[in-house]
Amino acid sequence: MKLSSKARYGLKAMCCLAERQAYDDKVVALSAIAEEIGVSDKYLEQLFSSLKKAELVASSRGAGGGYVLPRDARYISVGEILRALEDGLVIVECVSGECSKQCGNSEGCRCTTHGVWDKLYKTINDCLDSMSLASVIARE
Repeated sequence: MKLSSKARYGLKAMCCLAERQAYDDKVVALSAIAEEIGVSDKYLEQLFSSLKKAELVASSRGAGGGYVLPRDARYISVGEILRALEDGLVIVECVSGECSKQCGNSEGCRCTTHGVWDKLYKTINDCLDSMSLASVIARE
């Protein structure tokens, strides 16, 4: 499984935001985050739109506006961040229940390999959910 640049840059941006808030607990301008992680403001706006929809960032407008974490970084998991940016981290249609057409079963997937994909999906998500944003920036 290969994660998109959205996931990689989105996690970097969230780490940048968490680190800056840990030091002075104020609103961080999108342009400052974009510059630090090496992406355009426009691209980061798209990522933060998804993160805001998932309630992982909050914004304020106007002079001195920007973004903040709506809750402590200890309570934001890497899994939450990546699922917000990667359409739920669904690795194959089997896991999402969208492969009933391929399986020929209107009640959902019952193909031979479903158990493999389901176990992999759960293991990946359990691992990502066990890592907090705070632990990532602390390099634990």
